[in-house]
Amino acid sequence: MLFEKLGLVPELITTVSELGYTKATPVQKQVIPLVLNGKDVMATAQTGTGKTAAYALPILQLLSKKKTKENIKRVIRALVLVPTRELAAQVGKSIETYGKNLELKSCTVYGGVKFTPQTKKLSRGVDILVATPGRLLEHIKQDNLDLSKVEIVVFDESDRILDMGFWEEIVTLSKMIPKKRQTLLFSVEQSKSVKRFSELTDIKPVKVTINNQGDLAKKVRQTIYICDQNKKTALLSYMIGSRNWHQVLVFTKTRQSADEVGAFLEESGLKTLILHGEKAHSKRTKALRDFKDGTIRVLVATDIASRGLDIEDLPHVINYELPGDAEDYIHRIGRTGRAGNEGEAISLVCQEEKSVLKDIERLLKYALQVEFFEGFEPKVWIEKEANKHTIKAKIERSQAKRNKTANNIVGMRKKKENDRNALKKAIIKKRKKSKIKVSTQKK
Repeated sequence: MLFEKLGLVPELITTVSELGYTKATPVQKQVIPLVLNGKDVMATAQTGTGKTAAYALPILQLLSKKKTKENIKRVIRALVLVPTRELAAQVGKSIETYGKNLELKSCTVYGGVKFTPQTKKLSRGVDILVATPGRLLEHIKQDNLDLSKVEIVVFDESDRILDMGFWEEIVTLSKMIPKKRQTLLFSVEQSKSVKRFSELTDIKPVKVTINNQGDLAKKVRQTIYICDQNKKTALLSYMIGSRNWHQVLVFTKTRQSADEVGAFLEESGLKTLILHGEKAHSKRTKALRDFKDGTIRVLVATDIASRGLDIEDLPHVINYELPGDAEDYIHRIGRTGRAGNEGEAISLVCQEEKSVLKDIERLLKYALQVEFFEGFEPKVWIEKEANKHTIKAKIERSQAKRNKTANNIVGMRKKKENDRNALKKAIIKKRKKSKIKVSTQKK
């Protein structure tokens, strides 16, 4: 569906056209009209499907209808809550871009950077605020902002916000926002936390579910390579180097793993940077910038980058370790295959991760392609294959085959014998009945 048919104003239509957006995605097609009509929404859709535009465009339109007078300070009328700094920066930039033809001001606040610049911008007044929960509460304690005039609140990646330990902060913030408001919840999956939150806030949202698992399977080629844990780093380095890959995003489960893998790849001659929560904001920003412009070949990251990293044509994502939560797998591989492009997602899986793999396949509702990389096959599999070709193994297989044949013959003989005995018993029983009948007739 074209954006013109969704009820958006000309200023927004012009902006999306300049950005190259032609047709609305399924989530945009369903969500935009609902938001414009003032409905509460709970939407679930795969990453890279245009969720940000789905709520940002109608919010900009709704707020632009009520213009603020020049001599009156702007107040926060829309609040967008996100789980990470990276996603906050991305959403903030998108809102600024979408609203460039409208007389609205926005601001983004998150931790890891200086307080003062954010405070100065807030003091001048903003219409839309994008924030992470922790930094938002810090500003509230300093009396830098007021949420009493909020009309619309968005929880982007709501499952992540609530499951990352922000539950108490979100409940606290909800009490500061007027009860009479429009609430929008966006996530990949409707987790128990999201459902519980919607119940606590006493909202009855319109549910929008976009099943993108089939699209994910079509756009992203997913492969599982089974290997031993101690061979993963060597395989990873060899795979990237031998295939001459550039722009490879590697995910690890922990910060320690990210540091170790990043150091190994750098020593192997691959330009690599590391991204995780303990890195300073300036270093994280530089790592993302260098990765996007191709200065480095590999970015090793924890799940902090799985939500908020938007590279339109990222070709490769590699899971060095599977995530603890199956839903995070979808967020990770959702970094590739975006904006209609195809991508490749590879996972290096060891014996200890097989149960996690099953959880992922259960969530995806289809089995993933499993392969072995020549020269890096797991030890157990190698031994199993090697035994197939030894003389002892051949004798054992031959003996097993003979035993099976012999057992079949014995079984068949027993069956025939049982059948004969059953037949004899039936004949004897029939004769006895016949004698009893004759004797009765004589009497």
